[in-house]
Amino acid sequence: MRRLYIFDTTLRDGEQSLGITLNAAEKLEVARQLARLGVDVIEAGFPASSPGDADAVSVIAREVKGVSICGLTRAVESDIDCCAEALHAAEYPRIHTGIGVSPVHMEKKLKLAPECVLETAVAAVKHAKKYVGDVEFYAEDAFRSDRAFIAAVIENVIEAGATVVNIPDTVGYATPFEYEELITYLMNSVRGIEKVVVSVHCHDDLGMATANSLAGILAGAGQIEGAINGIGERAGNTSLEEVVMAVYTRRNQYGLEMRVDTREISATSRLVSRVTGVPVPAHKAIVGSGAFMHASGIHQDGILKDRSTYEIIQPEIIGGVCSTINLSARSGRHALRHRLQELGYQLHEEELEKVYPEFLQLADLKKEIFDQDLHALMGMSASGSNWITLKNIAVATSGVSTATATISVDIGANSCIDAACGNGPVDAVFKAIDRLTGIEVRLEDYSLHSVTRGSEALGEATVKLRSGDNGLVVGKGISIDVIEASTKAYVNALNKIKM
Repeated sequence: MRRLYIFDTTLRDGEQSLGITLNAAEKLEVARQLARLGVDVIEAGFPASSPGDADAVSVIAREVKGVSICGLTRAVESDIDCCAEALHAAEYPRIHTGIGVSPVHMEKKLKLAPECVLETAVAAVKHAKKYVGDVEFYAEDAFRSDRAFIAAVIENVIEAGATVVNIPDTVGYATPFEYEELITYLMNSVRGIEKVVVSVHCHDDLGMATANSLAGILAGAGQIEGAINGIGERAGNTSLEEVVMAVYTRRNQYGLEMRVDTREISATSRLVSRVTGVPVPAHKAIVGSGAFMHASGIHQDGILKDRSTYEIIQPEIIGGVCSTINLSARSGRHALRHRLQELGYQLHEEELEKVYPEFLQLADLKKEIFDQDLHALMGMSASGSNWITLKNIAVATSGVSTATATISVDIGANSCIDAACGNGPVDAVFKAIDRLTGIEVRLEDYSLHSVTRGSEALGEATVKLRSGDNGLVVGKGISIDVIEASTKAYVNALNKIKM
């Protein structure tokens, strides 16, 4: 069977589109999960874009083994030098360099003649080849390029030493038939293309990224590039889990083999959603909460008789198993560990000892603990906090809008307390914390939603804060009390700013 390589760009194309800055610890957590998922290549970032990104790529290159670690560059020598330095500890390093090849990119953005673009592309590949054996070249906006020109560029970069050639639909303009036609043309026209892996990188501006990627695979492409949950520039990237499950479910049609462990898909999706603060829509294919929900009576009748009547994918295949143990305040560590393992969380003994008291505290407040509660609990346990610790909240309201919040916290080794007034309790809490910390931040976004069902449902708050040159950071908090959840989220974000 032909091998399909999975190239994940969640930490590069996905992150850069969000307007937020993931810290090195968050990126490493995602990268480790991607390795468990079984992707072949992790594009860890764009090292030349910022010192923080370079550091994160270096950490991932040093810590994550058994998978290719890739860094993006422009076709600029200093970018490539920076990328090579960040990747020096990687077990399997890859430099991903390239340049725009469409008329509009060459004329309007690069202001270069086509012959200069071709020379720059070749020079970039040759320079990257001095550092690593595995060099991927991207022909930005390839779909809108002149066919003969893109073929000439690809042929020349292969001669220069490229091992992978990426043919992106950068602006999501193609339709499946047209994209398949382009890949077929290049497979038949470019000398030496059989020596390299052809990669497809599609965006979702017209809602066809997954379809276009699958069309490219049918035309002979051997690598698919995408992001978990489809996050990415503008309308997003190809949704990696959608392509993987399309190839898996229709394997008789595609005839491809992958090294992906599909049972890790749900856990990976939840992790990416948590650290980025981007919720997964309920109707999202494969990983949405409604993907395996059957509301119609006719559908329910069919499912009860035979699941294959209305389910083409079994939830267990992507790690979405249903709970068989009802967890409560009387459940022990063994039951908790067992259920968390079923949900994709592998805990060491010391991690379990940290989580178990938090689980009991939550279970004392709820009659039953649902899977969503556990996901939220694990998300908060993983985030941690070490600079400011919340101790107590007291809120008094007057009328429908005015509120006063008194907050008690530990900042480092010091215990502090202060109060502030605001337009409602959440605003008052945030202002009181600002007074205590002295950090100037701007609240860019705040949201609150129910994690589980019923009147005892956990509320999960998400805040996005901007502080100086740190970009946006995401903070999350959970509690049955929505004010407490909001406060925890704000404190969680401040801790990330101080990391």
